[in-house]
Order: sequence, then structure tokens, then C-alpha cells
Amino acid sequence: MTSGRGFRHRSSEPELMDDFTQGGDKLQEALRHLRRLNRILRANGPALYGVKRLWNRSGRPDRLTILDVGSGSGDINRRILKWADKQGVKMRVILADVTEEARAEAERLFRNDSRVLFVKQDLFDLVSEQADIVTASQFAHHFSKEHMPSIVEQMLKVSRMGVVINDIHRHWIPWVAVWFVTRCISGNRYIRHDGPLSVAKGFRGSDFRSLARRIESSGMTYSWRPLFRYAVIVPKQREAETNENGI
Repeated sequence: MTSGRGFRHRSSEPELMDDFTQGGDKLQEALRHLRRLNRILRANGPALYGVKRLWNRSGRPDRLTILDVGSGSGDINRRILKWADKQGVKMRVILADVTEEARAEAERLFRNDSRVLFVKQDLFDLVSEQADIVTASQFAHHFSKEHMPSIVEQMLKVSRMGVVINDIHRHWIPWVAVWFVTRCISGNRYIRHDGPLSVAKGFRGSDFRSLARRIESSGMTYSWRPLFRYAVIVPKQREAETNENGI
């Protein structure tokens, strides 16, 4: 078990899912089990929180396109789609991931929902202003501190309204919880290895304060959300706002 001292700094150990030379049935099974873990740990809450904030900031448009990078099966977006239905928002969701396993699970999960499209693309291959809001759920912790600014700036480039990052709070309590839950719900090696490691690779407020100083955007905010998660919101600065501020 990782010691409390080990949570002072982010782990640099790679997750099994970061090895794209592996995969197949076991990875596809892991994506299915991850949906179960996400439901138990309420992983979709911060993403919806951030989307609602940017939607309100942009005048509550009646049409909205979400692009979810590193989406996996895209299950996080089901709650966002239900929210859009209640608000009368015509929603379109683009799921972007680089694995065939993610494509297979996403297309199976959303086979009856024409609002959801999967594209097999890397973040840096996406087109500028391709979506209103670009989200990343449990994606950012796969990258080092050095790479985070370029990741966020590329997400901003792809968005029209801004970026929402939903990721894990690095702390011993969620580590223990995830270690226990993964062993209760799954025998899959990806889930058992990567679940607790994701917490050790997660974030604290100091990480986001450091990131805010290094990206070319004003107005980035972060907030702690249940259960031991962060919602990071990076609004896209409009040209009029830039001119008004004299920057």
C-alpha cells in the first residue's frame, strides 16, 4: 500500500492503459468494469458541473457540442445528455480516443443514441474550434506536469467556449477506497492496477495553481467536488474580452 508520504507528489508510474501495444479483450472488459466503478464513485459529477458553468457563462445556448478527449467508452457523458434533455438543449457529443477497444465499447454503449459520435483521433489531431466545450475526464492525470500546459492549450484551441477537466484528488482516502472497490467489483488486471494508481497520479490544489500560471489563459478556476474529485474550468477568452482588458 502506498504510504501517506507518497501522496505529496504525483506518481510517475505508467498505467497499463498507457501501453497501446497491449489491449484486446481484457482492455475492452476493463472499460466495461470502469463504467461500474465510475457509477459507484460518482465520476460524472465534476464534468456536468463544469459544462453547466460554461453553458451559463455563454448565455445558455439551445445547441451545444461536447468533445470528450480520452473518452474511453464515453459513459461519463450519459448524465450530461440527460441534463441536456431536461434543459431542452440540442446536444451533440463527440467521443475521441485512440484505441479500437474504446471505439467498440462506445459504439455499443451509444448504439441507440444518434447524438453521440466516436472518432479515433489523438487530441493533437483535432480541428480548431471543433466543439463548444472540450472535456477530459480522468485523462489529464496520464500526463506529466511538464506536458499539462500544452494539453490544456490544445484543448482550448479545439473549443469555442472553454475546457472542463474532471480528475482525481490525490489523497490516501480515495486511494484506499479505490483499492478496495476495484477488488470487490473486478478481477481485471487493468482495473486493479490502474485504479489505485490513478489516485496516486492525481492532483491537489497546488498542481492546478501551478498550471494556471503556465497556460496562456486567464480565468481558470478549480473546485473540489464529491467524491474526492476536482472540476477545472478554463473559459476561452473572447477577443472582445481581450481588447477590453487591454491585453
